[in-house]
Amino acid sequence: MKEKLAAFERLLVIMDELREQCPWDKKQTMESLRHLTIEETYELADAIIEKDMNEIKGELGDLMLHMVFYSKIASETNDFDVADVLHTVCDKLVERHPHIYGDVVADDEEAVKANWEKIKLKSGKKSVLEGVPKSLPAMVKASRIQDKARGVGFDWERPEQVWEKVEEELGEFKQEVEQGSDQIEAEFGDVLFSMINYARFLGIDPELALERTNKKFIKRFQYLEEASKKDGKVLGEMSLDEMDQYWEAAKKL
Repeated sequence: MKEKLAAFERLLVIMDELREQCPWDKKQTMESLRHLTIEETYELADAIIEKDMNEIKGELGDLMLHMVFYSKIASETNDFDVADVLHTVCDKLVERHPHIYGDVVADDEEAVKANWEKIKLKSGKKSVLEGVPKSLPAMVKASRIQDKARGVGFDWERPEQVWEKVEEELGEFKQEVEQGSDQIEAEFGDVLFSMINYARFLGIDPELALERTNKKFIKRFQYLEEASKKDGKVLGEMSLDEMDQYWEAAKKL
């Protein structure tokens, strides 16, 4: 524990020094750091998908720096400091885990989530969905919305029910496409939402699943590009059948 506290203290000291002495660090604001923090978060997400532990360690450090940076900026205006930030999250964790720090019983994950959402409503939130950031990517947002609704009991009981809903939405989407109506986009959104819901019942992270498919497609397509180039072929001038041969070869690899 002493070593960990010393490491955190070292980061705080370096942050103070940079804020006082570095021209770039001195001019930063919360607004100027915002997009950089978002980038760092996505870089961490990439490292997690790649299962690169060394990269994960580095990206966690970058995010930790950002948290300390925001706290330092706020301390300069006497709004809060890093100690306030840490006490706030500690207080929140204690309050929302009454099964650990109180006399509430919660024997499984679902009971814990249900307690969590009920406590948040008691603390002044008007909706269980308030905690879902508006700027989240749509797929992640859909997962969080569904997860939070489940926390208060608004959910299907069995995966088969969810799949029936998927099939229903697919049928409605197909019908709108065939009719060429102006509801195609809305119905497509319903299909995606129901598929994300079904993924949740199967324990699949839809964002992670899609990103892995993206990476798989990129790898295979780049093989197609490189292999066809070695054979003296030009990608834009090849037939679909020719390209498909390289694609199938990439799948075997």
